Amino acid sequence: LPELPFGQALAAIHLSLGATHVLPFRLGEPLRVISVVRRHRVGIEAATVSTITLRSADMLAVVGLGALVAPSAFFGLVGIAGWLLLGLVVVVAFIGWRWLSKVAQRRPDVVRPGAVALGLSTVAWIAESILVRQVATWVGINLSWSEAVLVTTVAVAAQIAAIAPGGFGTYEAAAVAAYVVLGYDAEAALIAALGAHALKTAYSLLVGTIAAFSPSPSLIGRFRLNKTEQKLTSGAVSPDAPVVLFMPAYNEEEAVSGCIDRVPEQVHGRRVELVIVDDGSVDETVRCAQQSGAEVVQLGQNQGLGAAVRVGLRIGVERDAAAVVFCDADGEYPPEELANVVAPILDGDADYVIGSRFLGRIDHMRPHRRFGNHVLTRALQLVARQRITDGQSGYRALSYEAARSAEIIHDFNYAQVLTLDLMAKGFRYDEVPISYHFRTTGESFIKLGRYLRNVVPAVYREINAA
Repeated sequence: LPELPFGQALAAIHLSLGATHVLPFRLGEPLRVISVVRRHRVGIEAATVSTITLRSADMLAVVGLGALVAPSAFFGLVGIAGWLLLGLVVVVAFIGWRWLSKVAQRRPDVVRPGAVALGLSTVAWIAESILVRQVATWVGINLSWSEAVLVTTVAVAAQIAAIAPGGFGTYEAAAVAAYVVLGYDAEAALIAALGAHALKTAYSLLVGTIAAFSPSPSLIGRFRLNKTEQKLTSGAVSPDAPVVLFMPAYNEEEAVSGCIDRVPEQVHGRRVELVIVDDGSVDETVRCAQQSGAEVVQLGQNQGLGAAVRVGLRIGVERDAAAVVFCDADGEYPPEELANVVAPILDGDADYVIGSRFLGRIDHMRPHRRFGNHVLTRALQLVARQRITDGQSGYRALSYEAARSAEIIHDFNYAQVLTLDLMAKGFRYDEVPISYHFRTTGESFIKLGRYLRNVVPAVYREINAA
């Protein structure tokens, strides 16, 4: 795969090496394919055939080295089972080569490896024999270079059929057998084999861990937004464009009328259009809202706060709003402070505004809620690379462009994913202080356990989709 960067190729090899020392049955090998497919958009067929062909060639290089330095001892040690496995490797190598040749004919970004690739594989095994020889020297065994190569190739060849993670046991047994055939003491040989395998394992785990994160992009994805330059939204807004305020509501029969009564008729010279988005309430929320003179849009069945906000944003865009604002219909957030929340949007200073409870006045908030808000806000601030004081506020305003571009990727909630989505798209962010009154009626949209189960994966998807 000549277009695959060297760093990504090295990372894939080291990642599979590390995983093989953790997983049984050499299950780390598929991570070579997964790594290059996910991190460099290499096709899965090209990555798979390349891995199969080169890995089987790797094993053939081991066999060739062993046969070259001590043919009788090598083939005597591998035995009948070794011959059967060798035959299987040859078959796999042949199939892989044929498959690779066909892929190379169809795709210019895939080429067949030449003698250099096989030569480098052979050099790598010779380099490992240097480690084996050095460890043997530490325990009093003076191996010759050819003996070190024999011990290495026998131990590695035995790992083709390894069951335990890292081939533990298989490697040591084969290495000790090679030492004994060469006339060395079995006890010293076991110490040498354990020492060499321990160093190999430590190296594999270290570089495998590093390879999961570096080079960029990491295998496991990002945990912070990429740095994005803020863009200036165009936009001459019609002087007749309204401010659309919508309130998601779920079983708020006791609070919704009071919230509606507190909504101003106009702010900054623009009329306010109020919409109640009812998320499948089973009480009298809809009737109470309609009796208070509000327009009500019903979702039919409960879909979640994220779905309700998505519908409200769409309504604002359809009405060519100068700004789209939303707050909960439970009385916690003050509709009468609408002018303050929407001001940065109408003044052209921001595209997305959050009303921050922690910049304003909080009449009451339970200690565990306050603590949870601070923890989640700190996490959002870190991920978003932006100073944020209230990541969970239910009072927000968006410009027309921001509302039109906003994507909420799941129905359950919107708080973090909406913020990350708009910041990733470069929309300008601001906060204004608001007052907050703890709810005394109704039913909350949010339950902590369900919140974390739904929101954390959604935040991860949002970051890595940006």
